[in-house]
Amino acid sequence: MTIYDTIKEQIKADFFQQYFPNDGQRFVAWYLRSILKRDMNETKDDIIDGANDKQIDAIVIDNDKSIINIIQGKFYSGEFVDATPLREVLSAWMQIRDLVRLQNVSNSKLQRKLSEVANALDEDYEINFELITTSKLTPAALNDLETFQKQLSEISEKDDFDATITVIDDDEIKRRYDIALEVDNPLINYDLNLIDCKYLKETIAGTQVIIAAVPLKECIKFPGIKDGSLFQKNVRQSLGTSNAVNKGIRNTILSDKHKDFFFFHNGITAICNKLVLADSKVSMKGLSVVNGCQSLNTILNCSETVKKLDETYVMCRFYEIPQRDRADRISINTNSQSAVKPRDLRSNDKRILNLKRAFELKYPNGYFITKRGEISPASKDKNFIIDLSDFGKYLIAWHSQRPNISYGETKIFDKYFEILFKRDYKPEDVQALNIWMKEVWKSWSNDNPLGLNQTLLAMKAYAPYHQLYAVSMCFSIVNNLSDRVPSPSMCLKQAVSNNLVTDIVKIAGSSLNMALEAAANETQPANKVFSPQNWIKAKTCLTGINFAIRNYFQMLPMMPGGTEVNQRLKTGLSLGQEAFEYRWAAD
Repeated sequence: MTIYDTIKEQIKADFFQQYFPNDGQRFVAWYLRSILKRDMNETKDDIIDGANDKQIDAIVIDNDKSIINIIQGKFYSGEFVDATPLREVLSAWMQIRDLVRLQNVSNSKLQRKLSEVANALDEDYEINFELITTSKLTPAALNDLETFQKQLSEISEKDDFDATITVIDDDEIKRRYDIALEVDNPLINYDLNLIDCKYLKETIAGTQVIIAAVPLKECIKFPGIKDGSLFQKNVRQSLGTSNAVNKGIRNTILSDKHKDFFFFHNGITAICNKLVLADSKVSMKGLSVVNGCQSLNTILNCSETVKKLDETYVMCRFYEIPQRDRADRISINTNSQSAVKPRDLRSNDKRILNLKRAFELKYPNGYFITKRGEISPASKDKNFIIDLSDFGKYLIAWHSQRPNISYGETKIFDKYFEILFKRDYKPEDVQALNIWMKEVWKSWSNDNPLGLNQTLLAMKAYAPYHQLYAVSMCFSIVNNLSDRVPSPSMCLKQAVSNNLVTDIVKIAGSSLNMALEAAANETQPANKVFSPQNWIKAKTCLTGINFAIRNYFQMLPMMPGGTEVNQRLKTGLSLGQEAFEYRWAAD
């Protein structure tokens, strides 16, 4: 069964048939759902295919990786596809460079998305154009792809318009789909043919080691580069083409000095659980690149040029390292070609280690995850497991009252780290934030228990933190201390003792919903389009949420039975002044 047949069968599902009018849109929606793991509401929001879509089928803004993915899909049953879809991608690229004009001539969904794109570009997001197709490119189309990749490279050098173009053909879709089926921790097995390599096998410190000069054209065959699965144990993912080191790598590949690449480059380090060398072929189980993420992504972005390069090598080191702690140390210590940013190494900061120690002493059945990719022991209670990345987002939403920047790890663990983690923080408050957020997440299930606006549901990556903020503001407003922040654990204790946890979370969600709808109904300035995503990322949304909470409590006594409910809520939300402190300034 081909990947085309698999997709053809799967898009018969009700979701695809109900919301998308043709197989072309259903194919793109399938890719967003099955490969990019977008939920149903995000998928509906991301798809913009239709009249005046300007050769753009979908736009996905990845805040974690700071990438804008602009997607064009071609759902063909034939073996080959010509360069026409590539030219459509090129057309989209040319138009994206003039956002003002494009917004004036595009459909309403694209207009709103372009508003988000402009906001993301202001934050130095990179643009990645993806052509996804169930066929293969013809040789002529492959030549065009090489030309387009070079053009993008040249323009990014001249005007800092950093963009890449990638073709995801039938083989790559199949590979990504297979990996997506192993959602939690994909295991990559790969056989590297060493016939065209120059290699040396040794045993060092009881460890099998293969050092090889590998042709660049072999490197682009490594699985899991573009989707990041090859770099599970790396301290970071791709930093994009705008990184100075990556620009240097790209320039060497495209220049007449490409044969010196081996001497200019520090090399690639990969580890695996099992390594077997036989008949000039090395078989690796559980392969992961711990140093070389930037290089391999850059090499892949120049793929069509790389395929034609002869005598162009890169040094690769393959280690058989089944021990996880040893692999982590290798990952950190080998990342020196591009400086490791503070957020990559915060897990080893003594304040974080003290926080972890205090939490696990207080809750022996709990576990504080500090490293990316770390998995809590099966013996631990899942209700007492918290991740450092999530915790930072909770802190900035609750204590700094800035849920509009909770989505961005960069700001939390770089710019605001000293503010958020400078003080000792009680384990009780850590767990209280954990519990509050678990209750918040119940509002964002597929059955939508609060009846939230569909547009709000499409912002699941950031809007739930606004609901957490609204929970804290319910306590602040009822106690007439709206300029102060309450203790998470004291709030939880009071709410639990009055059996109000669910009610408070519901009020917070409803207030967020009302604030969005009120903002959407406001008159917009000339030539401006209301963007829910930009609204949710701006501080102005907080005023709307606070107004909705105040309005709720003011109107409640006027409703049937409201006086009794209002009194019960106010009793359950009442706290002494000792439970409040000033917010932690993070702007």
